[in-house]
Amino acid sequence: MLGRLLKSKSSTVTAAAVLLGVASLASRAVGVLRDRMLSGTFGAGAELDAYYAAFRIPDLVYNLFVLGAITAGFIPVLTRVLTRESHEEKLNESASRLTSLLLTVLGALLVVAAVAGAAAAPWLTRYIAPGFGGHVRELTVSLTRVMFLSPVLLGVSGVLGGVLQVRRRFLTYALAPILYNFGIIFGIVFLVPRLGVAGAAWGVVFGAAMHMAVQLLACLALGFRYRPIWDWRDAGLRDIWRLMVPRTAGLAVSQLNLAILTGVASTVGAGGIAVFNLANNLQSFPIGIIGVSFAVAAFPLISELAAKYDRTGFVDAYAKTVRSVMFLIIPATVAFLLLRAQIVRVILGTGRFDWSDTIATADALAYFTLSLFAQALLPLVTRAFFAYHDVKTPLYAGIVAVVLERLLAAVLVARGMGTPGLALAFSVGSVFNLVVLWAFLRRRTGNLGEAAIMRPLAVMCVAGVAMALVIQLGKTVLGAVVNMQTFVGIFTQGAVAGALGIAAYIALALLLGSEDARRIVALYRRRGAPGPRSELGQEGEAIVAE
Repeated sequence: MLGRLLKSKSSTVTAAAVLLGVASLASRAVGVLRDRMLSGTFGAGAELDAYYAAFRIPDLVYNLFVLGAITAGFIPVLTRVLTRESHEEKLNESASRLTSLLLTVLGALLVVAAVAGAAAAPWLTRYIAPGFGGHVRELTVSLTRVMFLSPVLLGVSGVLGGVLQVRRRFLTYALAPILYNFGIIFGIVFLVPRLGVAGAAWGVVFGAAMHMAVQLLACLALGFRYRPIWDWRDAGLRDIWRLMVPRTAGLAVSQLNLAILTGVASTVGAGGIAVFNLANNLQSFPIGIIGVSFAVAAFPLISELAAKYDRTGFVDAYAKTVRSVMFLIIPATVAFLLLRAQIVRVILGTGRFDWSDTIATADALAYFTLSLFAQALLPLVTRAFFAYHDVKTPLYAGIVAVVLERLLAAVLVARGMGTPGLALAFSVGSVFNLVVLWAFLRRRTGNLGEAAIMRPLAVMCVAGVAMALVIQLGKTVLGAVVNMQTFVGIFTQGAVAGALGIAAYIALALLLGSEDARRIVALYRRRGAPGPRSELGQEGEAIVAE
């Protein structure tokens, strides 16, 4: 049975989309449970600050060395060399050789980076968290050294996951991030009582090992056998490096932004980094489910239209996707703004995570929420540039946005805004990035279908206002009925008020003749899928998993 599970293959794009969509929701749900356990165990204090700060540098190494190489380089090159053979279920010799070669070279680079990073941890900590001192800095150094094991394991797992994606073994690929989060939870439950916060760090390593193990078993079932190979002159390896450079540069900007804001957060006092990360994780939920999903779904079609120089078709597909994203992100924005305290308290409010931590995280979440629309549209706008083979413009715009965020964050923190000031700086940078990219993309295409976007957007905004009024009224009425001192009371107030607000939003949008409302409601009725299925054609169907 295990063998059949590991070998299960998604026969269609739609089947893969549904599978990845379910896995994405499951992974995010387990991630929410992980954050709840972390916040409840440590509270928003110095230990959780040290944990998140220590996580930042190893995560940077993983994103730079692995994600760029796998997503931009290895998968397309492996697809090219994987020729059809009579035994289609097995990896052929060329594919196995390329996989072994990348595992050898990338693995060696990651080991060197991990050893160097562990040795330089005291120096790195001073830059990633300049506000730390004494015991907290020493704790961050020790946690960083432990967590530097994870990029090595995740790097190997990333290569194996690339093989599974090419071979359409999406079930095992989708299970890996869920197991990763369960590994961290294992560390919180079983290791923290013995090792303190170091147990959570070892949980990260254990989760990375499970992430790798499940994909290794699946690759072995496909016939892969590792052979140590070291050949810098290999044509496939050179193609991977060539393709990964632009992607890595873009990832570097994103990771640098988070590292900079983490450094500033370390100066606002105990709990600053923890509050920033917890609020960021919460607001990332709708971005991944809505913004990234639609962007990935639209990318194949807009790339094809750009290649055919079909500007009219490109603009039409782009505008339709923008409207779909905005139709879903507006109610998410309203709900997060008006129900932020309920969301934070229900998800994170346990153990040592007290009411003051709840308020601080809710305040930060409010400022993050201001830019949900920009964050949800940026994946689409960025991919629109990629469709025209332009990787430089998003990179340069991202760099300018990071500089703006850093300057604004320093000013806001100096004026006493603390962690909410960091979230506000992040939001301003995201909106700035979107405006700049939109302007340059419009310059390339002549227009971006703004005429087809503005009227539906006005209808959505009116429906959003109605949703806000219903939620506010529902909160007031329910607050007088339920016991707001209990988990059940807070959950009931937030869930019922939110559900009534969403119902009002959809009903008014339909009443006002919103084409996007009709299309998306019909889509969910027809598919019953956990994520959006783009109506851009079969080539555009995709749901991304975290």
